[in-house]
Amino acid sequence: MIRIEKGDRTYCESFIQSLKARVSENDRKVEDKVAAILRDVRDRGDEAVREYSVRFDGWVPESLEISMEAIEKITADCDPEFIAAMERAANNIRDFHARQKQQSRIDTYPTGVIMGQRVRGLKRVGVYVPGGTAAYPSSVLMNVIPAKIAEVGEIVMVTPPGRNGVPDKNILAAAKIAGVDRVFLIGGAQAVAALAYGTESVPKVDKVVGPGNIFVATAKKLLYGTIDIDMIAGPSEILVIAESTAKPAFLAADLMSQAEHDKMASAILITPDEALAKATAEEIEKQMLTLSRREIIRESIDNFGAIIVCANMDEAVDFANELAPEHLEVCCENPLEYIGRLDNAGSVFLGNYSPEPLGDYYAGPNHVLPTSGTARFFSPLSVDDFIKKSSFIYYTEKELLKAADDIILIAETEELTAHANSIAVRKQKKF
Repeated sequence: MIRIEKGDRTYCESFIQSLKARVSENDRKVEDKVAAILRDVRDRGDEAVREYSVRFDGWVPESLEISMEAIEKITADCDPEFIAAMERAANNIRDFHARQKQQSRIDTYPTGVIMGQRVRGLKRVGVYVPGGTAAYPSSVLMNVIPAKIAEVGEIVMVTPPGRNGVPDKNILAAAKIAGVDRVFLIGGAQAVAALAYGTESVPKVDKVVGPGNIFVATAKKLLYGTIDIDMIAGPSEILVIAESTAKPAFLAADLMSQAEHDKMASAILITPDEALAKATAEEIEKQMLTLSRREIIRESIDNFGAIIVCANMDEAVDFANELAPEHLEVCCENPLEYIGRLDNAGSVFLGNYSPEPLGDYYAGPNHVLPTSGTARFFSPLSVDDFIKKSSFIYYTEKELLKAADDIILIAETEELTAHANSIAVRKQKKF
């Protein structure tokens, strides 16, 4: 049964440290293996990609890229109700993210000075999508739709071919709905390397986004700088803060919705109500028996789950800000009273009828969220992640000369005399 603990300050700090400790640096052996794959793909291109695909995925198609005609054929027998649900979810995601879009601007001044900012989408973005047992079509929508709104020039998706040679049909259907331009049937670190360096078949991209296993995550980490990436994702996590009006059945279900992701996931409830804590623990045991991934849930709950009984909701809010969870549920009578005090969370779910899966699949906000306490300084994936900005400046001669002495003084103070000279030659008018 999930542990129930009294949550004084000392215990909470110790518990947070234990959670952070589980997210250690990648095993050096993994980094060495991935680095070798990256070098090989950089040097040998498609040939290396094919060899690693056979070794790790058991099969490689004759053509790494799958045609749109083949995608139409494979997705033809998808469940129509699933497609309709995904299209409704996509509409919600588009509506939410469309409001994030920034515009270029030009600022003009009476002095004749012109300044501004140009905003445009990246030229090409790669989206990594896991296959096999970790096939999540919803992640395709969440990663691709913001990129489309940002007006990225081309979106290239990579996904493993599957050991039977047939890619996941629902992932391909999601790619169609979201607007992916090209799809390549490759996975693992070799796919990330192909996107980063470019090969004879796979075009070089500016950024790679999307979830993956430790080899994919390590490849993204090592290639950061050659390309941009979204984030280094850690194990999934949920924190629920709840008062006495919350429903134990709901709390238990929501905690397990994240615990089922993997054995390293963390699921935590903090509440000032001891009776609610005990009832929720009992509900977890009861509901777990009916769930297909109960073995994973059990290990996750036993190792990284907890119900913490605190003194009051103020302490619960403080704990939430300290933990900075990926998902934060606020289950109380008036959840909106807390929204202005919850500073560190990837996504916040307010009230008894806003469970975390609503955000994972449907409501519209992105489910690609910072983990492992990084919500203190990182944000959810958004349209901003797929744009770049350039500023521009135009000064008249008169306005530059007015500023010249200040600029020269600053430059000379920093002992950058060539900077100062660039201004001085214009001030002297000896040209």
